[in-house]
Amino acid sequence: MRNDGNLARAKGLLLSLMEEAYQRRDHVALLCFAGEVVELRLPPRRASAWNDDWIAPIAAGGGTPLALGVQRADQLLAHSAARQRWLWLLTDGRSSESPMRPEAADFACVVDFEAARVPLHRAQQLAARWQARYLVADRPA
Repeated sequence: MRNDGNLARAKGLLLSLMEEAYQRRDHVALLCFAGEVVELRLPPRRASAWNDDWIAPIAAGGGTPLALGVQRADQLLAHSAARQRWLWLLTDGRSSESPMRPEAADFACVVDFEAARVPLHRAQQLAARWQARYLVADRPA
């Protein structure tokens, strides 16, 4: 995600999603995963106002522990009392892992940030396997 401005675009989308959640008074949590680490950046709670200072420290690189991240998301969703439990996965699709859809997710959306010259279409394939909504992130002009 760190190449071709993908991380910056993902952060922009994340800010938009958090702003929508804040306006709807939704509950949110944020997991970030890169390298071999899955980090709970924001424990489950009611959404609050966000800004660039909060999101700036999010980094990328070093592979993606996708299966571990999805497993952790499933655990968080399973403990949620929300009527509708959404999972948003923002990915460049470079992981070779193809985890099962989290059982606790009522709805899932995979946002594809792939920008490779030879696309692998892994995010699209994952969305199809999960029967999830599939969105392609806007490409820079």
